[in-house]
Amino acid sequence: MMGNTVFLSFAFYSTILILKMYVVAIITGQVRLRKKAFANPEDALRNGGLQYYREDPDVERCRRAHRNDMENIFPFLFLGAVYSLLDPSPAVARIHFFIFCVGRIVHTIAYLLKLRAPTRSVAYSVAQLPCFSMALQILLAAAPYW
Repeated sequence: MMGNTVFLSFAFYSTILILKMYVVAIITGQVRLRKKAFANPEDALRNGGLQYYREDPDVERCRRAHRNDMENIFPFLFLGAVYSLLDPSPAVARIHFFIFCVGRIVHTIAYLLKLRAPTRSVAYSVAQLPCFSMALQILLAAAPYW
């Protein structure tokens, strides 16, 4: 695998995306602390009292961004790994991985900074294109064997 340049490119972009997800999780925690909006009563008690066991719109926005990452990045990890095994063109594969990665980063920035529509939707849609492409190529490669 380590001699497979496509897989190494996939590993690079996947790692960036996982780190981005960690950053969003940290941001969520920081917003919780700043807004004093805790999801568990024991956390609220530790940070001022049960009145802080509550939801906050800014915390929920962070959580939705993180959930959206999980709904999209996890499938990308599967698709990209399998696609890497199909011996695609390294340049084409890098373009797939790059577009997805940039799309997800822009999507998160648009979500967290409340950028004007349709920025987030466009970023989401653009990031889906390489996933559909990889999925189609995987299906075409696997179809003779089903």
